[in-house]
Amino acid sequence: MRGLLGWQQAHHQLRKALPGYCAFCLAPAQIGQGWCSTCFTELPWNTRCCEQCAEPISQKAQRLCGRCLSEAPQITCTQTGFLYQSPIKELVHDFKFNASSRAGTLLAELMLTKRPSQLGAALLAVPMHSKRARERGFNQAQWLAEQLSQRTGLPLIHAKCHKLVVSQRTLNRRERAANLRGAFSLAGPLPKHVTLIDDVVTTGATGNALAAVARQAGAERVDMWAVARTPLGNS
Repeated sequence: MRGLLGWQQAHHQLRKALPGYCAFCLAPAQIGQGWCSTCFTELPWNTRCCEQCAEPISQKAQRLCGRCLSEAPQITCTQTGFLYQSPIKELVHDFKFNASSRAGTLLAELMLTKRPSQLGAALLAVPMHSKRARERGFNQAQWLAEQLSQRTGLPLIHAKCHKLVVSQRTLNRRERAANLRGAFSLAGPLPKHVTLIDDVVTTGATGNALAAVARQAGAERVDMWAVARTPLGNS
């Protein structure tokens, strides 16, 4: 546990870490990577999860969670390599709230280690309302999508967010859908298969709302590719 146990002492040095050193423990990194083999192995991998929403599930043979079985989402497949736990949680926080390009680059590289088997014809970043983007200084999903577009060669499609959405955490499923109604728009026609990009999937409601709009604009399949998933019991 050498790598992850040292995260709390080392994460403040992340943006100062030199190439060639692990961003999590500052030990020598694997060649061409931002991490060492020990830290990479000990990351909170989301290894057993629902194919549609990436919610962790306990039974090995189970493909879908109970929620997706009872009410199929607009998203066909969700790929999140990690659970939203330390040290991924701190890495996302440093990227999102401190605008750390080093952290963002590491997240994009980690996403590519668990690249979806099918990416479709284009990437679509989850948009952010202009007021929130001004407050934060950038849209982290858009930043990640641009990095992934460059590395995969897939074009980017741009959507707009017209509604300053309040937190979804205290809302039930129906309230979440109402909260997001009319929030997004994009110009069609879209390719038949597109992949949404975000940093963290929390309730899944935002991605599902954007996927519905994408389907209305012509997409026949919409997937989600994000860094991490927050288990519903922790959202």
